Amino acid sequence: MHFDADSALLQSIVDDLAVQGWSQQDAFLPDALIAQLATECRAREAAGKLAAAAIGRGDGLAVREGIRGDRIQWIEPGQSEACDLYLNALDVLRRAINRSLYLGLEDFEGHFALYPPGAFYQKHLDRFRDDDRRSVSAVFYLNRDWPVAQGGELRMYLPDERTLDLPPLAGRLVVFLSGDFPHEVLPASHERLSLTGWFRRRADAPL
Repeated sequence: MHFDADSALLQSIVDDLAVQGWSQQDAFLPDALIAQLATECRAREAAGKLAAAAIGRGDGLAVREGIRGDRIQWIEPGQSEACDLYLNALDVLRRAINRSLYLGLEDFEGHFALYPPGAFYQKHLDRFRDDDRRSVSAVFYLNRDWPVAQGGELRMYLPDERTLDLPPLAGRLVVFLSGDFPHEVLPASHERLSLTGWFRRRADAPL
């Protein structure tokens, strides 16, 4: 699979980020790749490779299911063909954002996230207080035939006290500025799968 960095899809994401700081794009990847990624996520869970996600950093890192209930595993190049295709698509997007918005995004980090029924993630920001390298968040959903009544929406807190609830529909990519948009994951009645990650800028050199 190859993405043209000048495609209308990527340009729409860039334009949305410039104007409103977030973008929602459906059908970001082909159905066949979505199915492969969903199968891989479930296979990793069945093999015991997904672990309870923690919050915080360093000595403060802790699993707190009352705040966050998903199970995750980080993805790296070379783990599978499906993950490599996904990472390639995100890298093309990274370069498109850099070319137009000059954000200096250097790399991408991401993981599979599986939310068991009833699990949620309370309102939070994706940027650490002592580390602002995470600049742009990207969430890609893998849930086929997802009825809205099942819940599991990404609730984004927009300016002027507005909220936006986005169902986790397969093929949907949500991108937003990491430090500007508090958000939460609402509980769902069924298992919820996604790939969650962050485009990061280069860390400031120590003085």
